Amino acid sequence: MNQPFKLPGSYKMWTYGLIGAGIIAVLYGLIVFHPFEHAGHGHGGNTNSTRFWAVLLQNSVYWLLVVNAAMFFICVTTMAMGGWQVALRRVPEAISSVVPILGIITFAILMAIVWGGRTDIYHWLDKEAVANDHILNGKKGFLNPVLYTVWSAVTILLWWLLGKKMRSLSLKTDKAGSMDYETGKKWIFKNTVWASLFTVFFALTVASTVPWLWIMSIDPHWYSTMFSWYTFASTFVAGMSLIAIFIIFLKNRGQLEYVTEEHLHDLGKFMFAFSIFWTYLWFSQYMLIWYSNQPEETKYFIERIGTAEKAGPYKGIFFFNLIVNFLCPILILMKKGTKRSWTMITFVAVLIIFGHWIDFYQMVMPGTMRDHAEMMPFEFGVAALFIGLIMWGVGRYFTKHSLLAKNHPFLKESMIHHT
Repeated sequence: MNQPFKLPGSYKMWTYGLIGAGIIAVLYGLIVFHPFEHAGHGHGGNTNSTRFWAVLLQNSVYWLLVVNAAMFFICVTTMAMGGWQVALRRVPEAISSVVPILGIITFAILMAIVWGGRTDIYHWLDKEAVANDHILNGKKGFLNPVLYTVWSAVTILLWWLLGKKMRSLSLKTDKAGSMDYETGKKWIFKNTVWASLFTVFFALTVASTVPWLWIMSIDPHWYSTMFSWYTFASTFVAGMSLIAIFIIFLKNRGQLEYVTEEHLHDLGKFMFAFSIFWTYLWFSQYMLIWYSNQPEETKYFIERIGTAEKAGPYKGIFFFNLIVNFLCPILILMKKGTKRSWTMITFVAVLIIFGHWIDFYQMVMPGTMRDHAEMMPFEFGVAALFIGLIMWGVGRYFTKHSLLAKNHPFLKESMIHHT
């Protein structure tokens, strides 16, 4: 039952090709956009400088939250005593192993923005503006560089360490051999404890504070009590889609022999259900705030879709977001057969990941770039860098460890799984 894996040459070619394209895009941005020139809030200066940092912020936060969602999936299914996912468990483990790499990159970008005084990204960094604005002044206990730095560092570090602990518990079983009933019971309990710790911290970060700091504070005069859940839903469904893509890749290479269309069906149900959940939050956040007609809150949507007199520059992206992330997944995945089709799941998974990348684009850009809504090759080049890094990290994990958690107490349950 050992399942070693050797990466095919085409995988390596795409990995290094995407990383190379991403590095070229970043170098282009450094040379052409002059990112160390300050545009200032309101963008009277170099808007390309603002674009450089906004695109890095969007991509780093999005892809970090997506790969971290893989460990959340492992932890919640562990706490639920779910056995169906054991046959495919090494895939989300591999994806979550990229958290340290993307975490370091994201932290470096965040620190460059905050301690570089990028008021064009975070208006609350402007001390004079804070002093003369009662809303910003009231939030300075939360929105300040010190708290931002400390909490960001603690967040990324604990995602890293708690995730590493969950992976190490799984990998140790490969060498420890099969377990008797008592040994397996103790091992499951230990897994559940660590999974609980990760889940609680995940709730304190992804489901609450981190989206407030990293993204919502771009528009510091606006707030939504549903924003963190909205962000979680966006990245979790993208994370499930990423898991599905790598599983299908391995199946096409003749690996993961115990993963069947039954497992794929369950992954498809996750993608279907959380696309609907994301839409519920999208509609609630939009409809309730817009309907209440509160100027300090509707400003967020006016910047994106405009008013009755004038359409906003991001209106097309705003509603395209709904089509890609709701209408397409629900119409395609509604039928049982499509959730069991390797081809259809691949198509929808790619669509969802791209759709929620667009979702993060419309979260970040209106508050930073204002009316400069046009997309440039630079945005896609930076995304290519992060995709390449994910492929490199996941491929590295696949080649170093067995693709099957062969001594997991619930493996038999996963092998005979029927949904």
